[in-house]
Amino acid sequence: AAELAEAGNSVNARAILARLNHHLSSPVGNPLHRAAFYFKESLLNLLGNRNGGPTPGGAAATAALAPVTYSPREVVLRIGAYKAFCEISPLVQFASLTCNQALLETLNGPSVIHILDFDIGFGGHWASFMQEIAPKIGGAYSLRITAFTSPSSHDPLEIALTRENLTNFARSLDIPFEFNAINLDSFDPSLFNMYNSNEVVFANFPVSSHRLFASGSLPSLLRFIKQLSPKLVVSVDHACDRTDLSFSQHFLNGLQFYSLLFDSLDAMNANTNTLRKVESLLLKPKIESLVASRHRAAEKLPPWRSLFISGGFTPVPFSNYAETQAECLIKRLNLRGFHVEKQQASLLLLWQRQELVSASVWRC
Repeated sequence: AAELAEAGNSVNARAILARLNHHLSSPVGNPLHRAAFYFKESLLNLLGNRNGGPTPGGAAATAALAPVTYSPREVVLRIGAYKAFCEISPLVQFASLTCNQALLETLNGPSVIHILDFDIGFGGHWASFMQEIAPKIGGAYSLRITAFTSPSSHDPLEIALTRENLTNFARSLDIPFEFNAINLDSFDPSLFNMYNSNEVVFANFPVSSHRLFASGSLPSLLRFIKQLSPKLVVSVDHACDRTDLSFSQHFLNGLQFYSLLFDSLDAMNANTNTLRKVESLLLKPKIESLVASRHRAAEKLPPWRSLFISGGFTPVPFSNYAETQAECLIKRLNLRGFHVEKQQASLLLLWQRQELVSASVWRC
């Protein structure tokens, strides 16, 4: 069905998906069955609103996806699902710990820290960063976060709550703090104001992200980041995001990734009801975004590491301490089946020897 959708044959693709409804009627069963259900629904929803294959290059290819909107109750439930996911799976903790440690090791004196975040999520990773810098610097640093968000992936209320939560947390630690959100869909790099030329700039830029890939602006965003001369760029890349695959290949790769992720969640022996909420409230929207954003981006790009290198960035190996911390995290949580592996300059988190996520650090 994905291959037919890629070829522009939406009629036959929908016919195949309709037949699959008899076998994939609900998100229950083993991990592959549940993942297949969500991908089937995402593709069916996509084809129900479109009449052709991937959008060709040009203005239409960079048109914004439909904005996401959640009711206040849905936002509260999604935040609860995110917190549950962080408690059940080590994925978020692994990403935060490795990247935060890389940033912390570069701090060597009072200054204003400015973080450009292209994957703010609910902002929890910066709360742990604040906890680390507060006792270390005794309030000598201030922190500014500029979050680049898109209406197609970030609900306005979620952004407002992220700002409020981080602001309150920084206040409790006596850290001067500022948070700004910029619409990535209409972002003009030439109008960006750094405010302070003495800022220590870091960037969180998941270069393989399907959201950034679908924007059609990956190369220009990399040039923008390089012009700011950040001290470090951290990138957390999920195995489901590949810049070098066609839509149908990306669809299959995403299905395999989420089947693997669901399998790892099942092995945590968490409450079944909690797991289903994590899947339906947090992971299902991610699957929908993955399918929709990659469907409209017809152009393939080089592998994400090649994008960094061609953009003038050099990989920076993680310190032995950062690697040890990541390994200790898995041991401390006593999570059998998870494994940390060093591959070139990246640290990978694997489940049953298959990659879930990789963390890497880059310098201009």
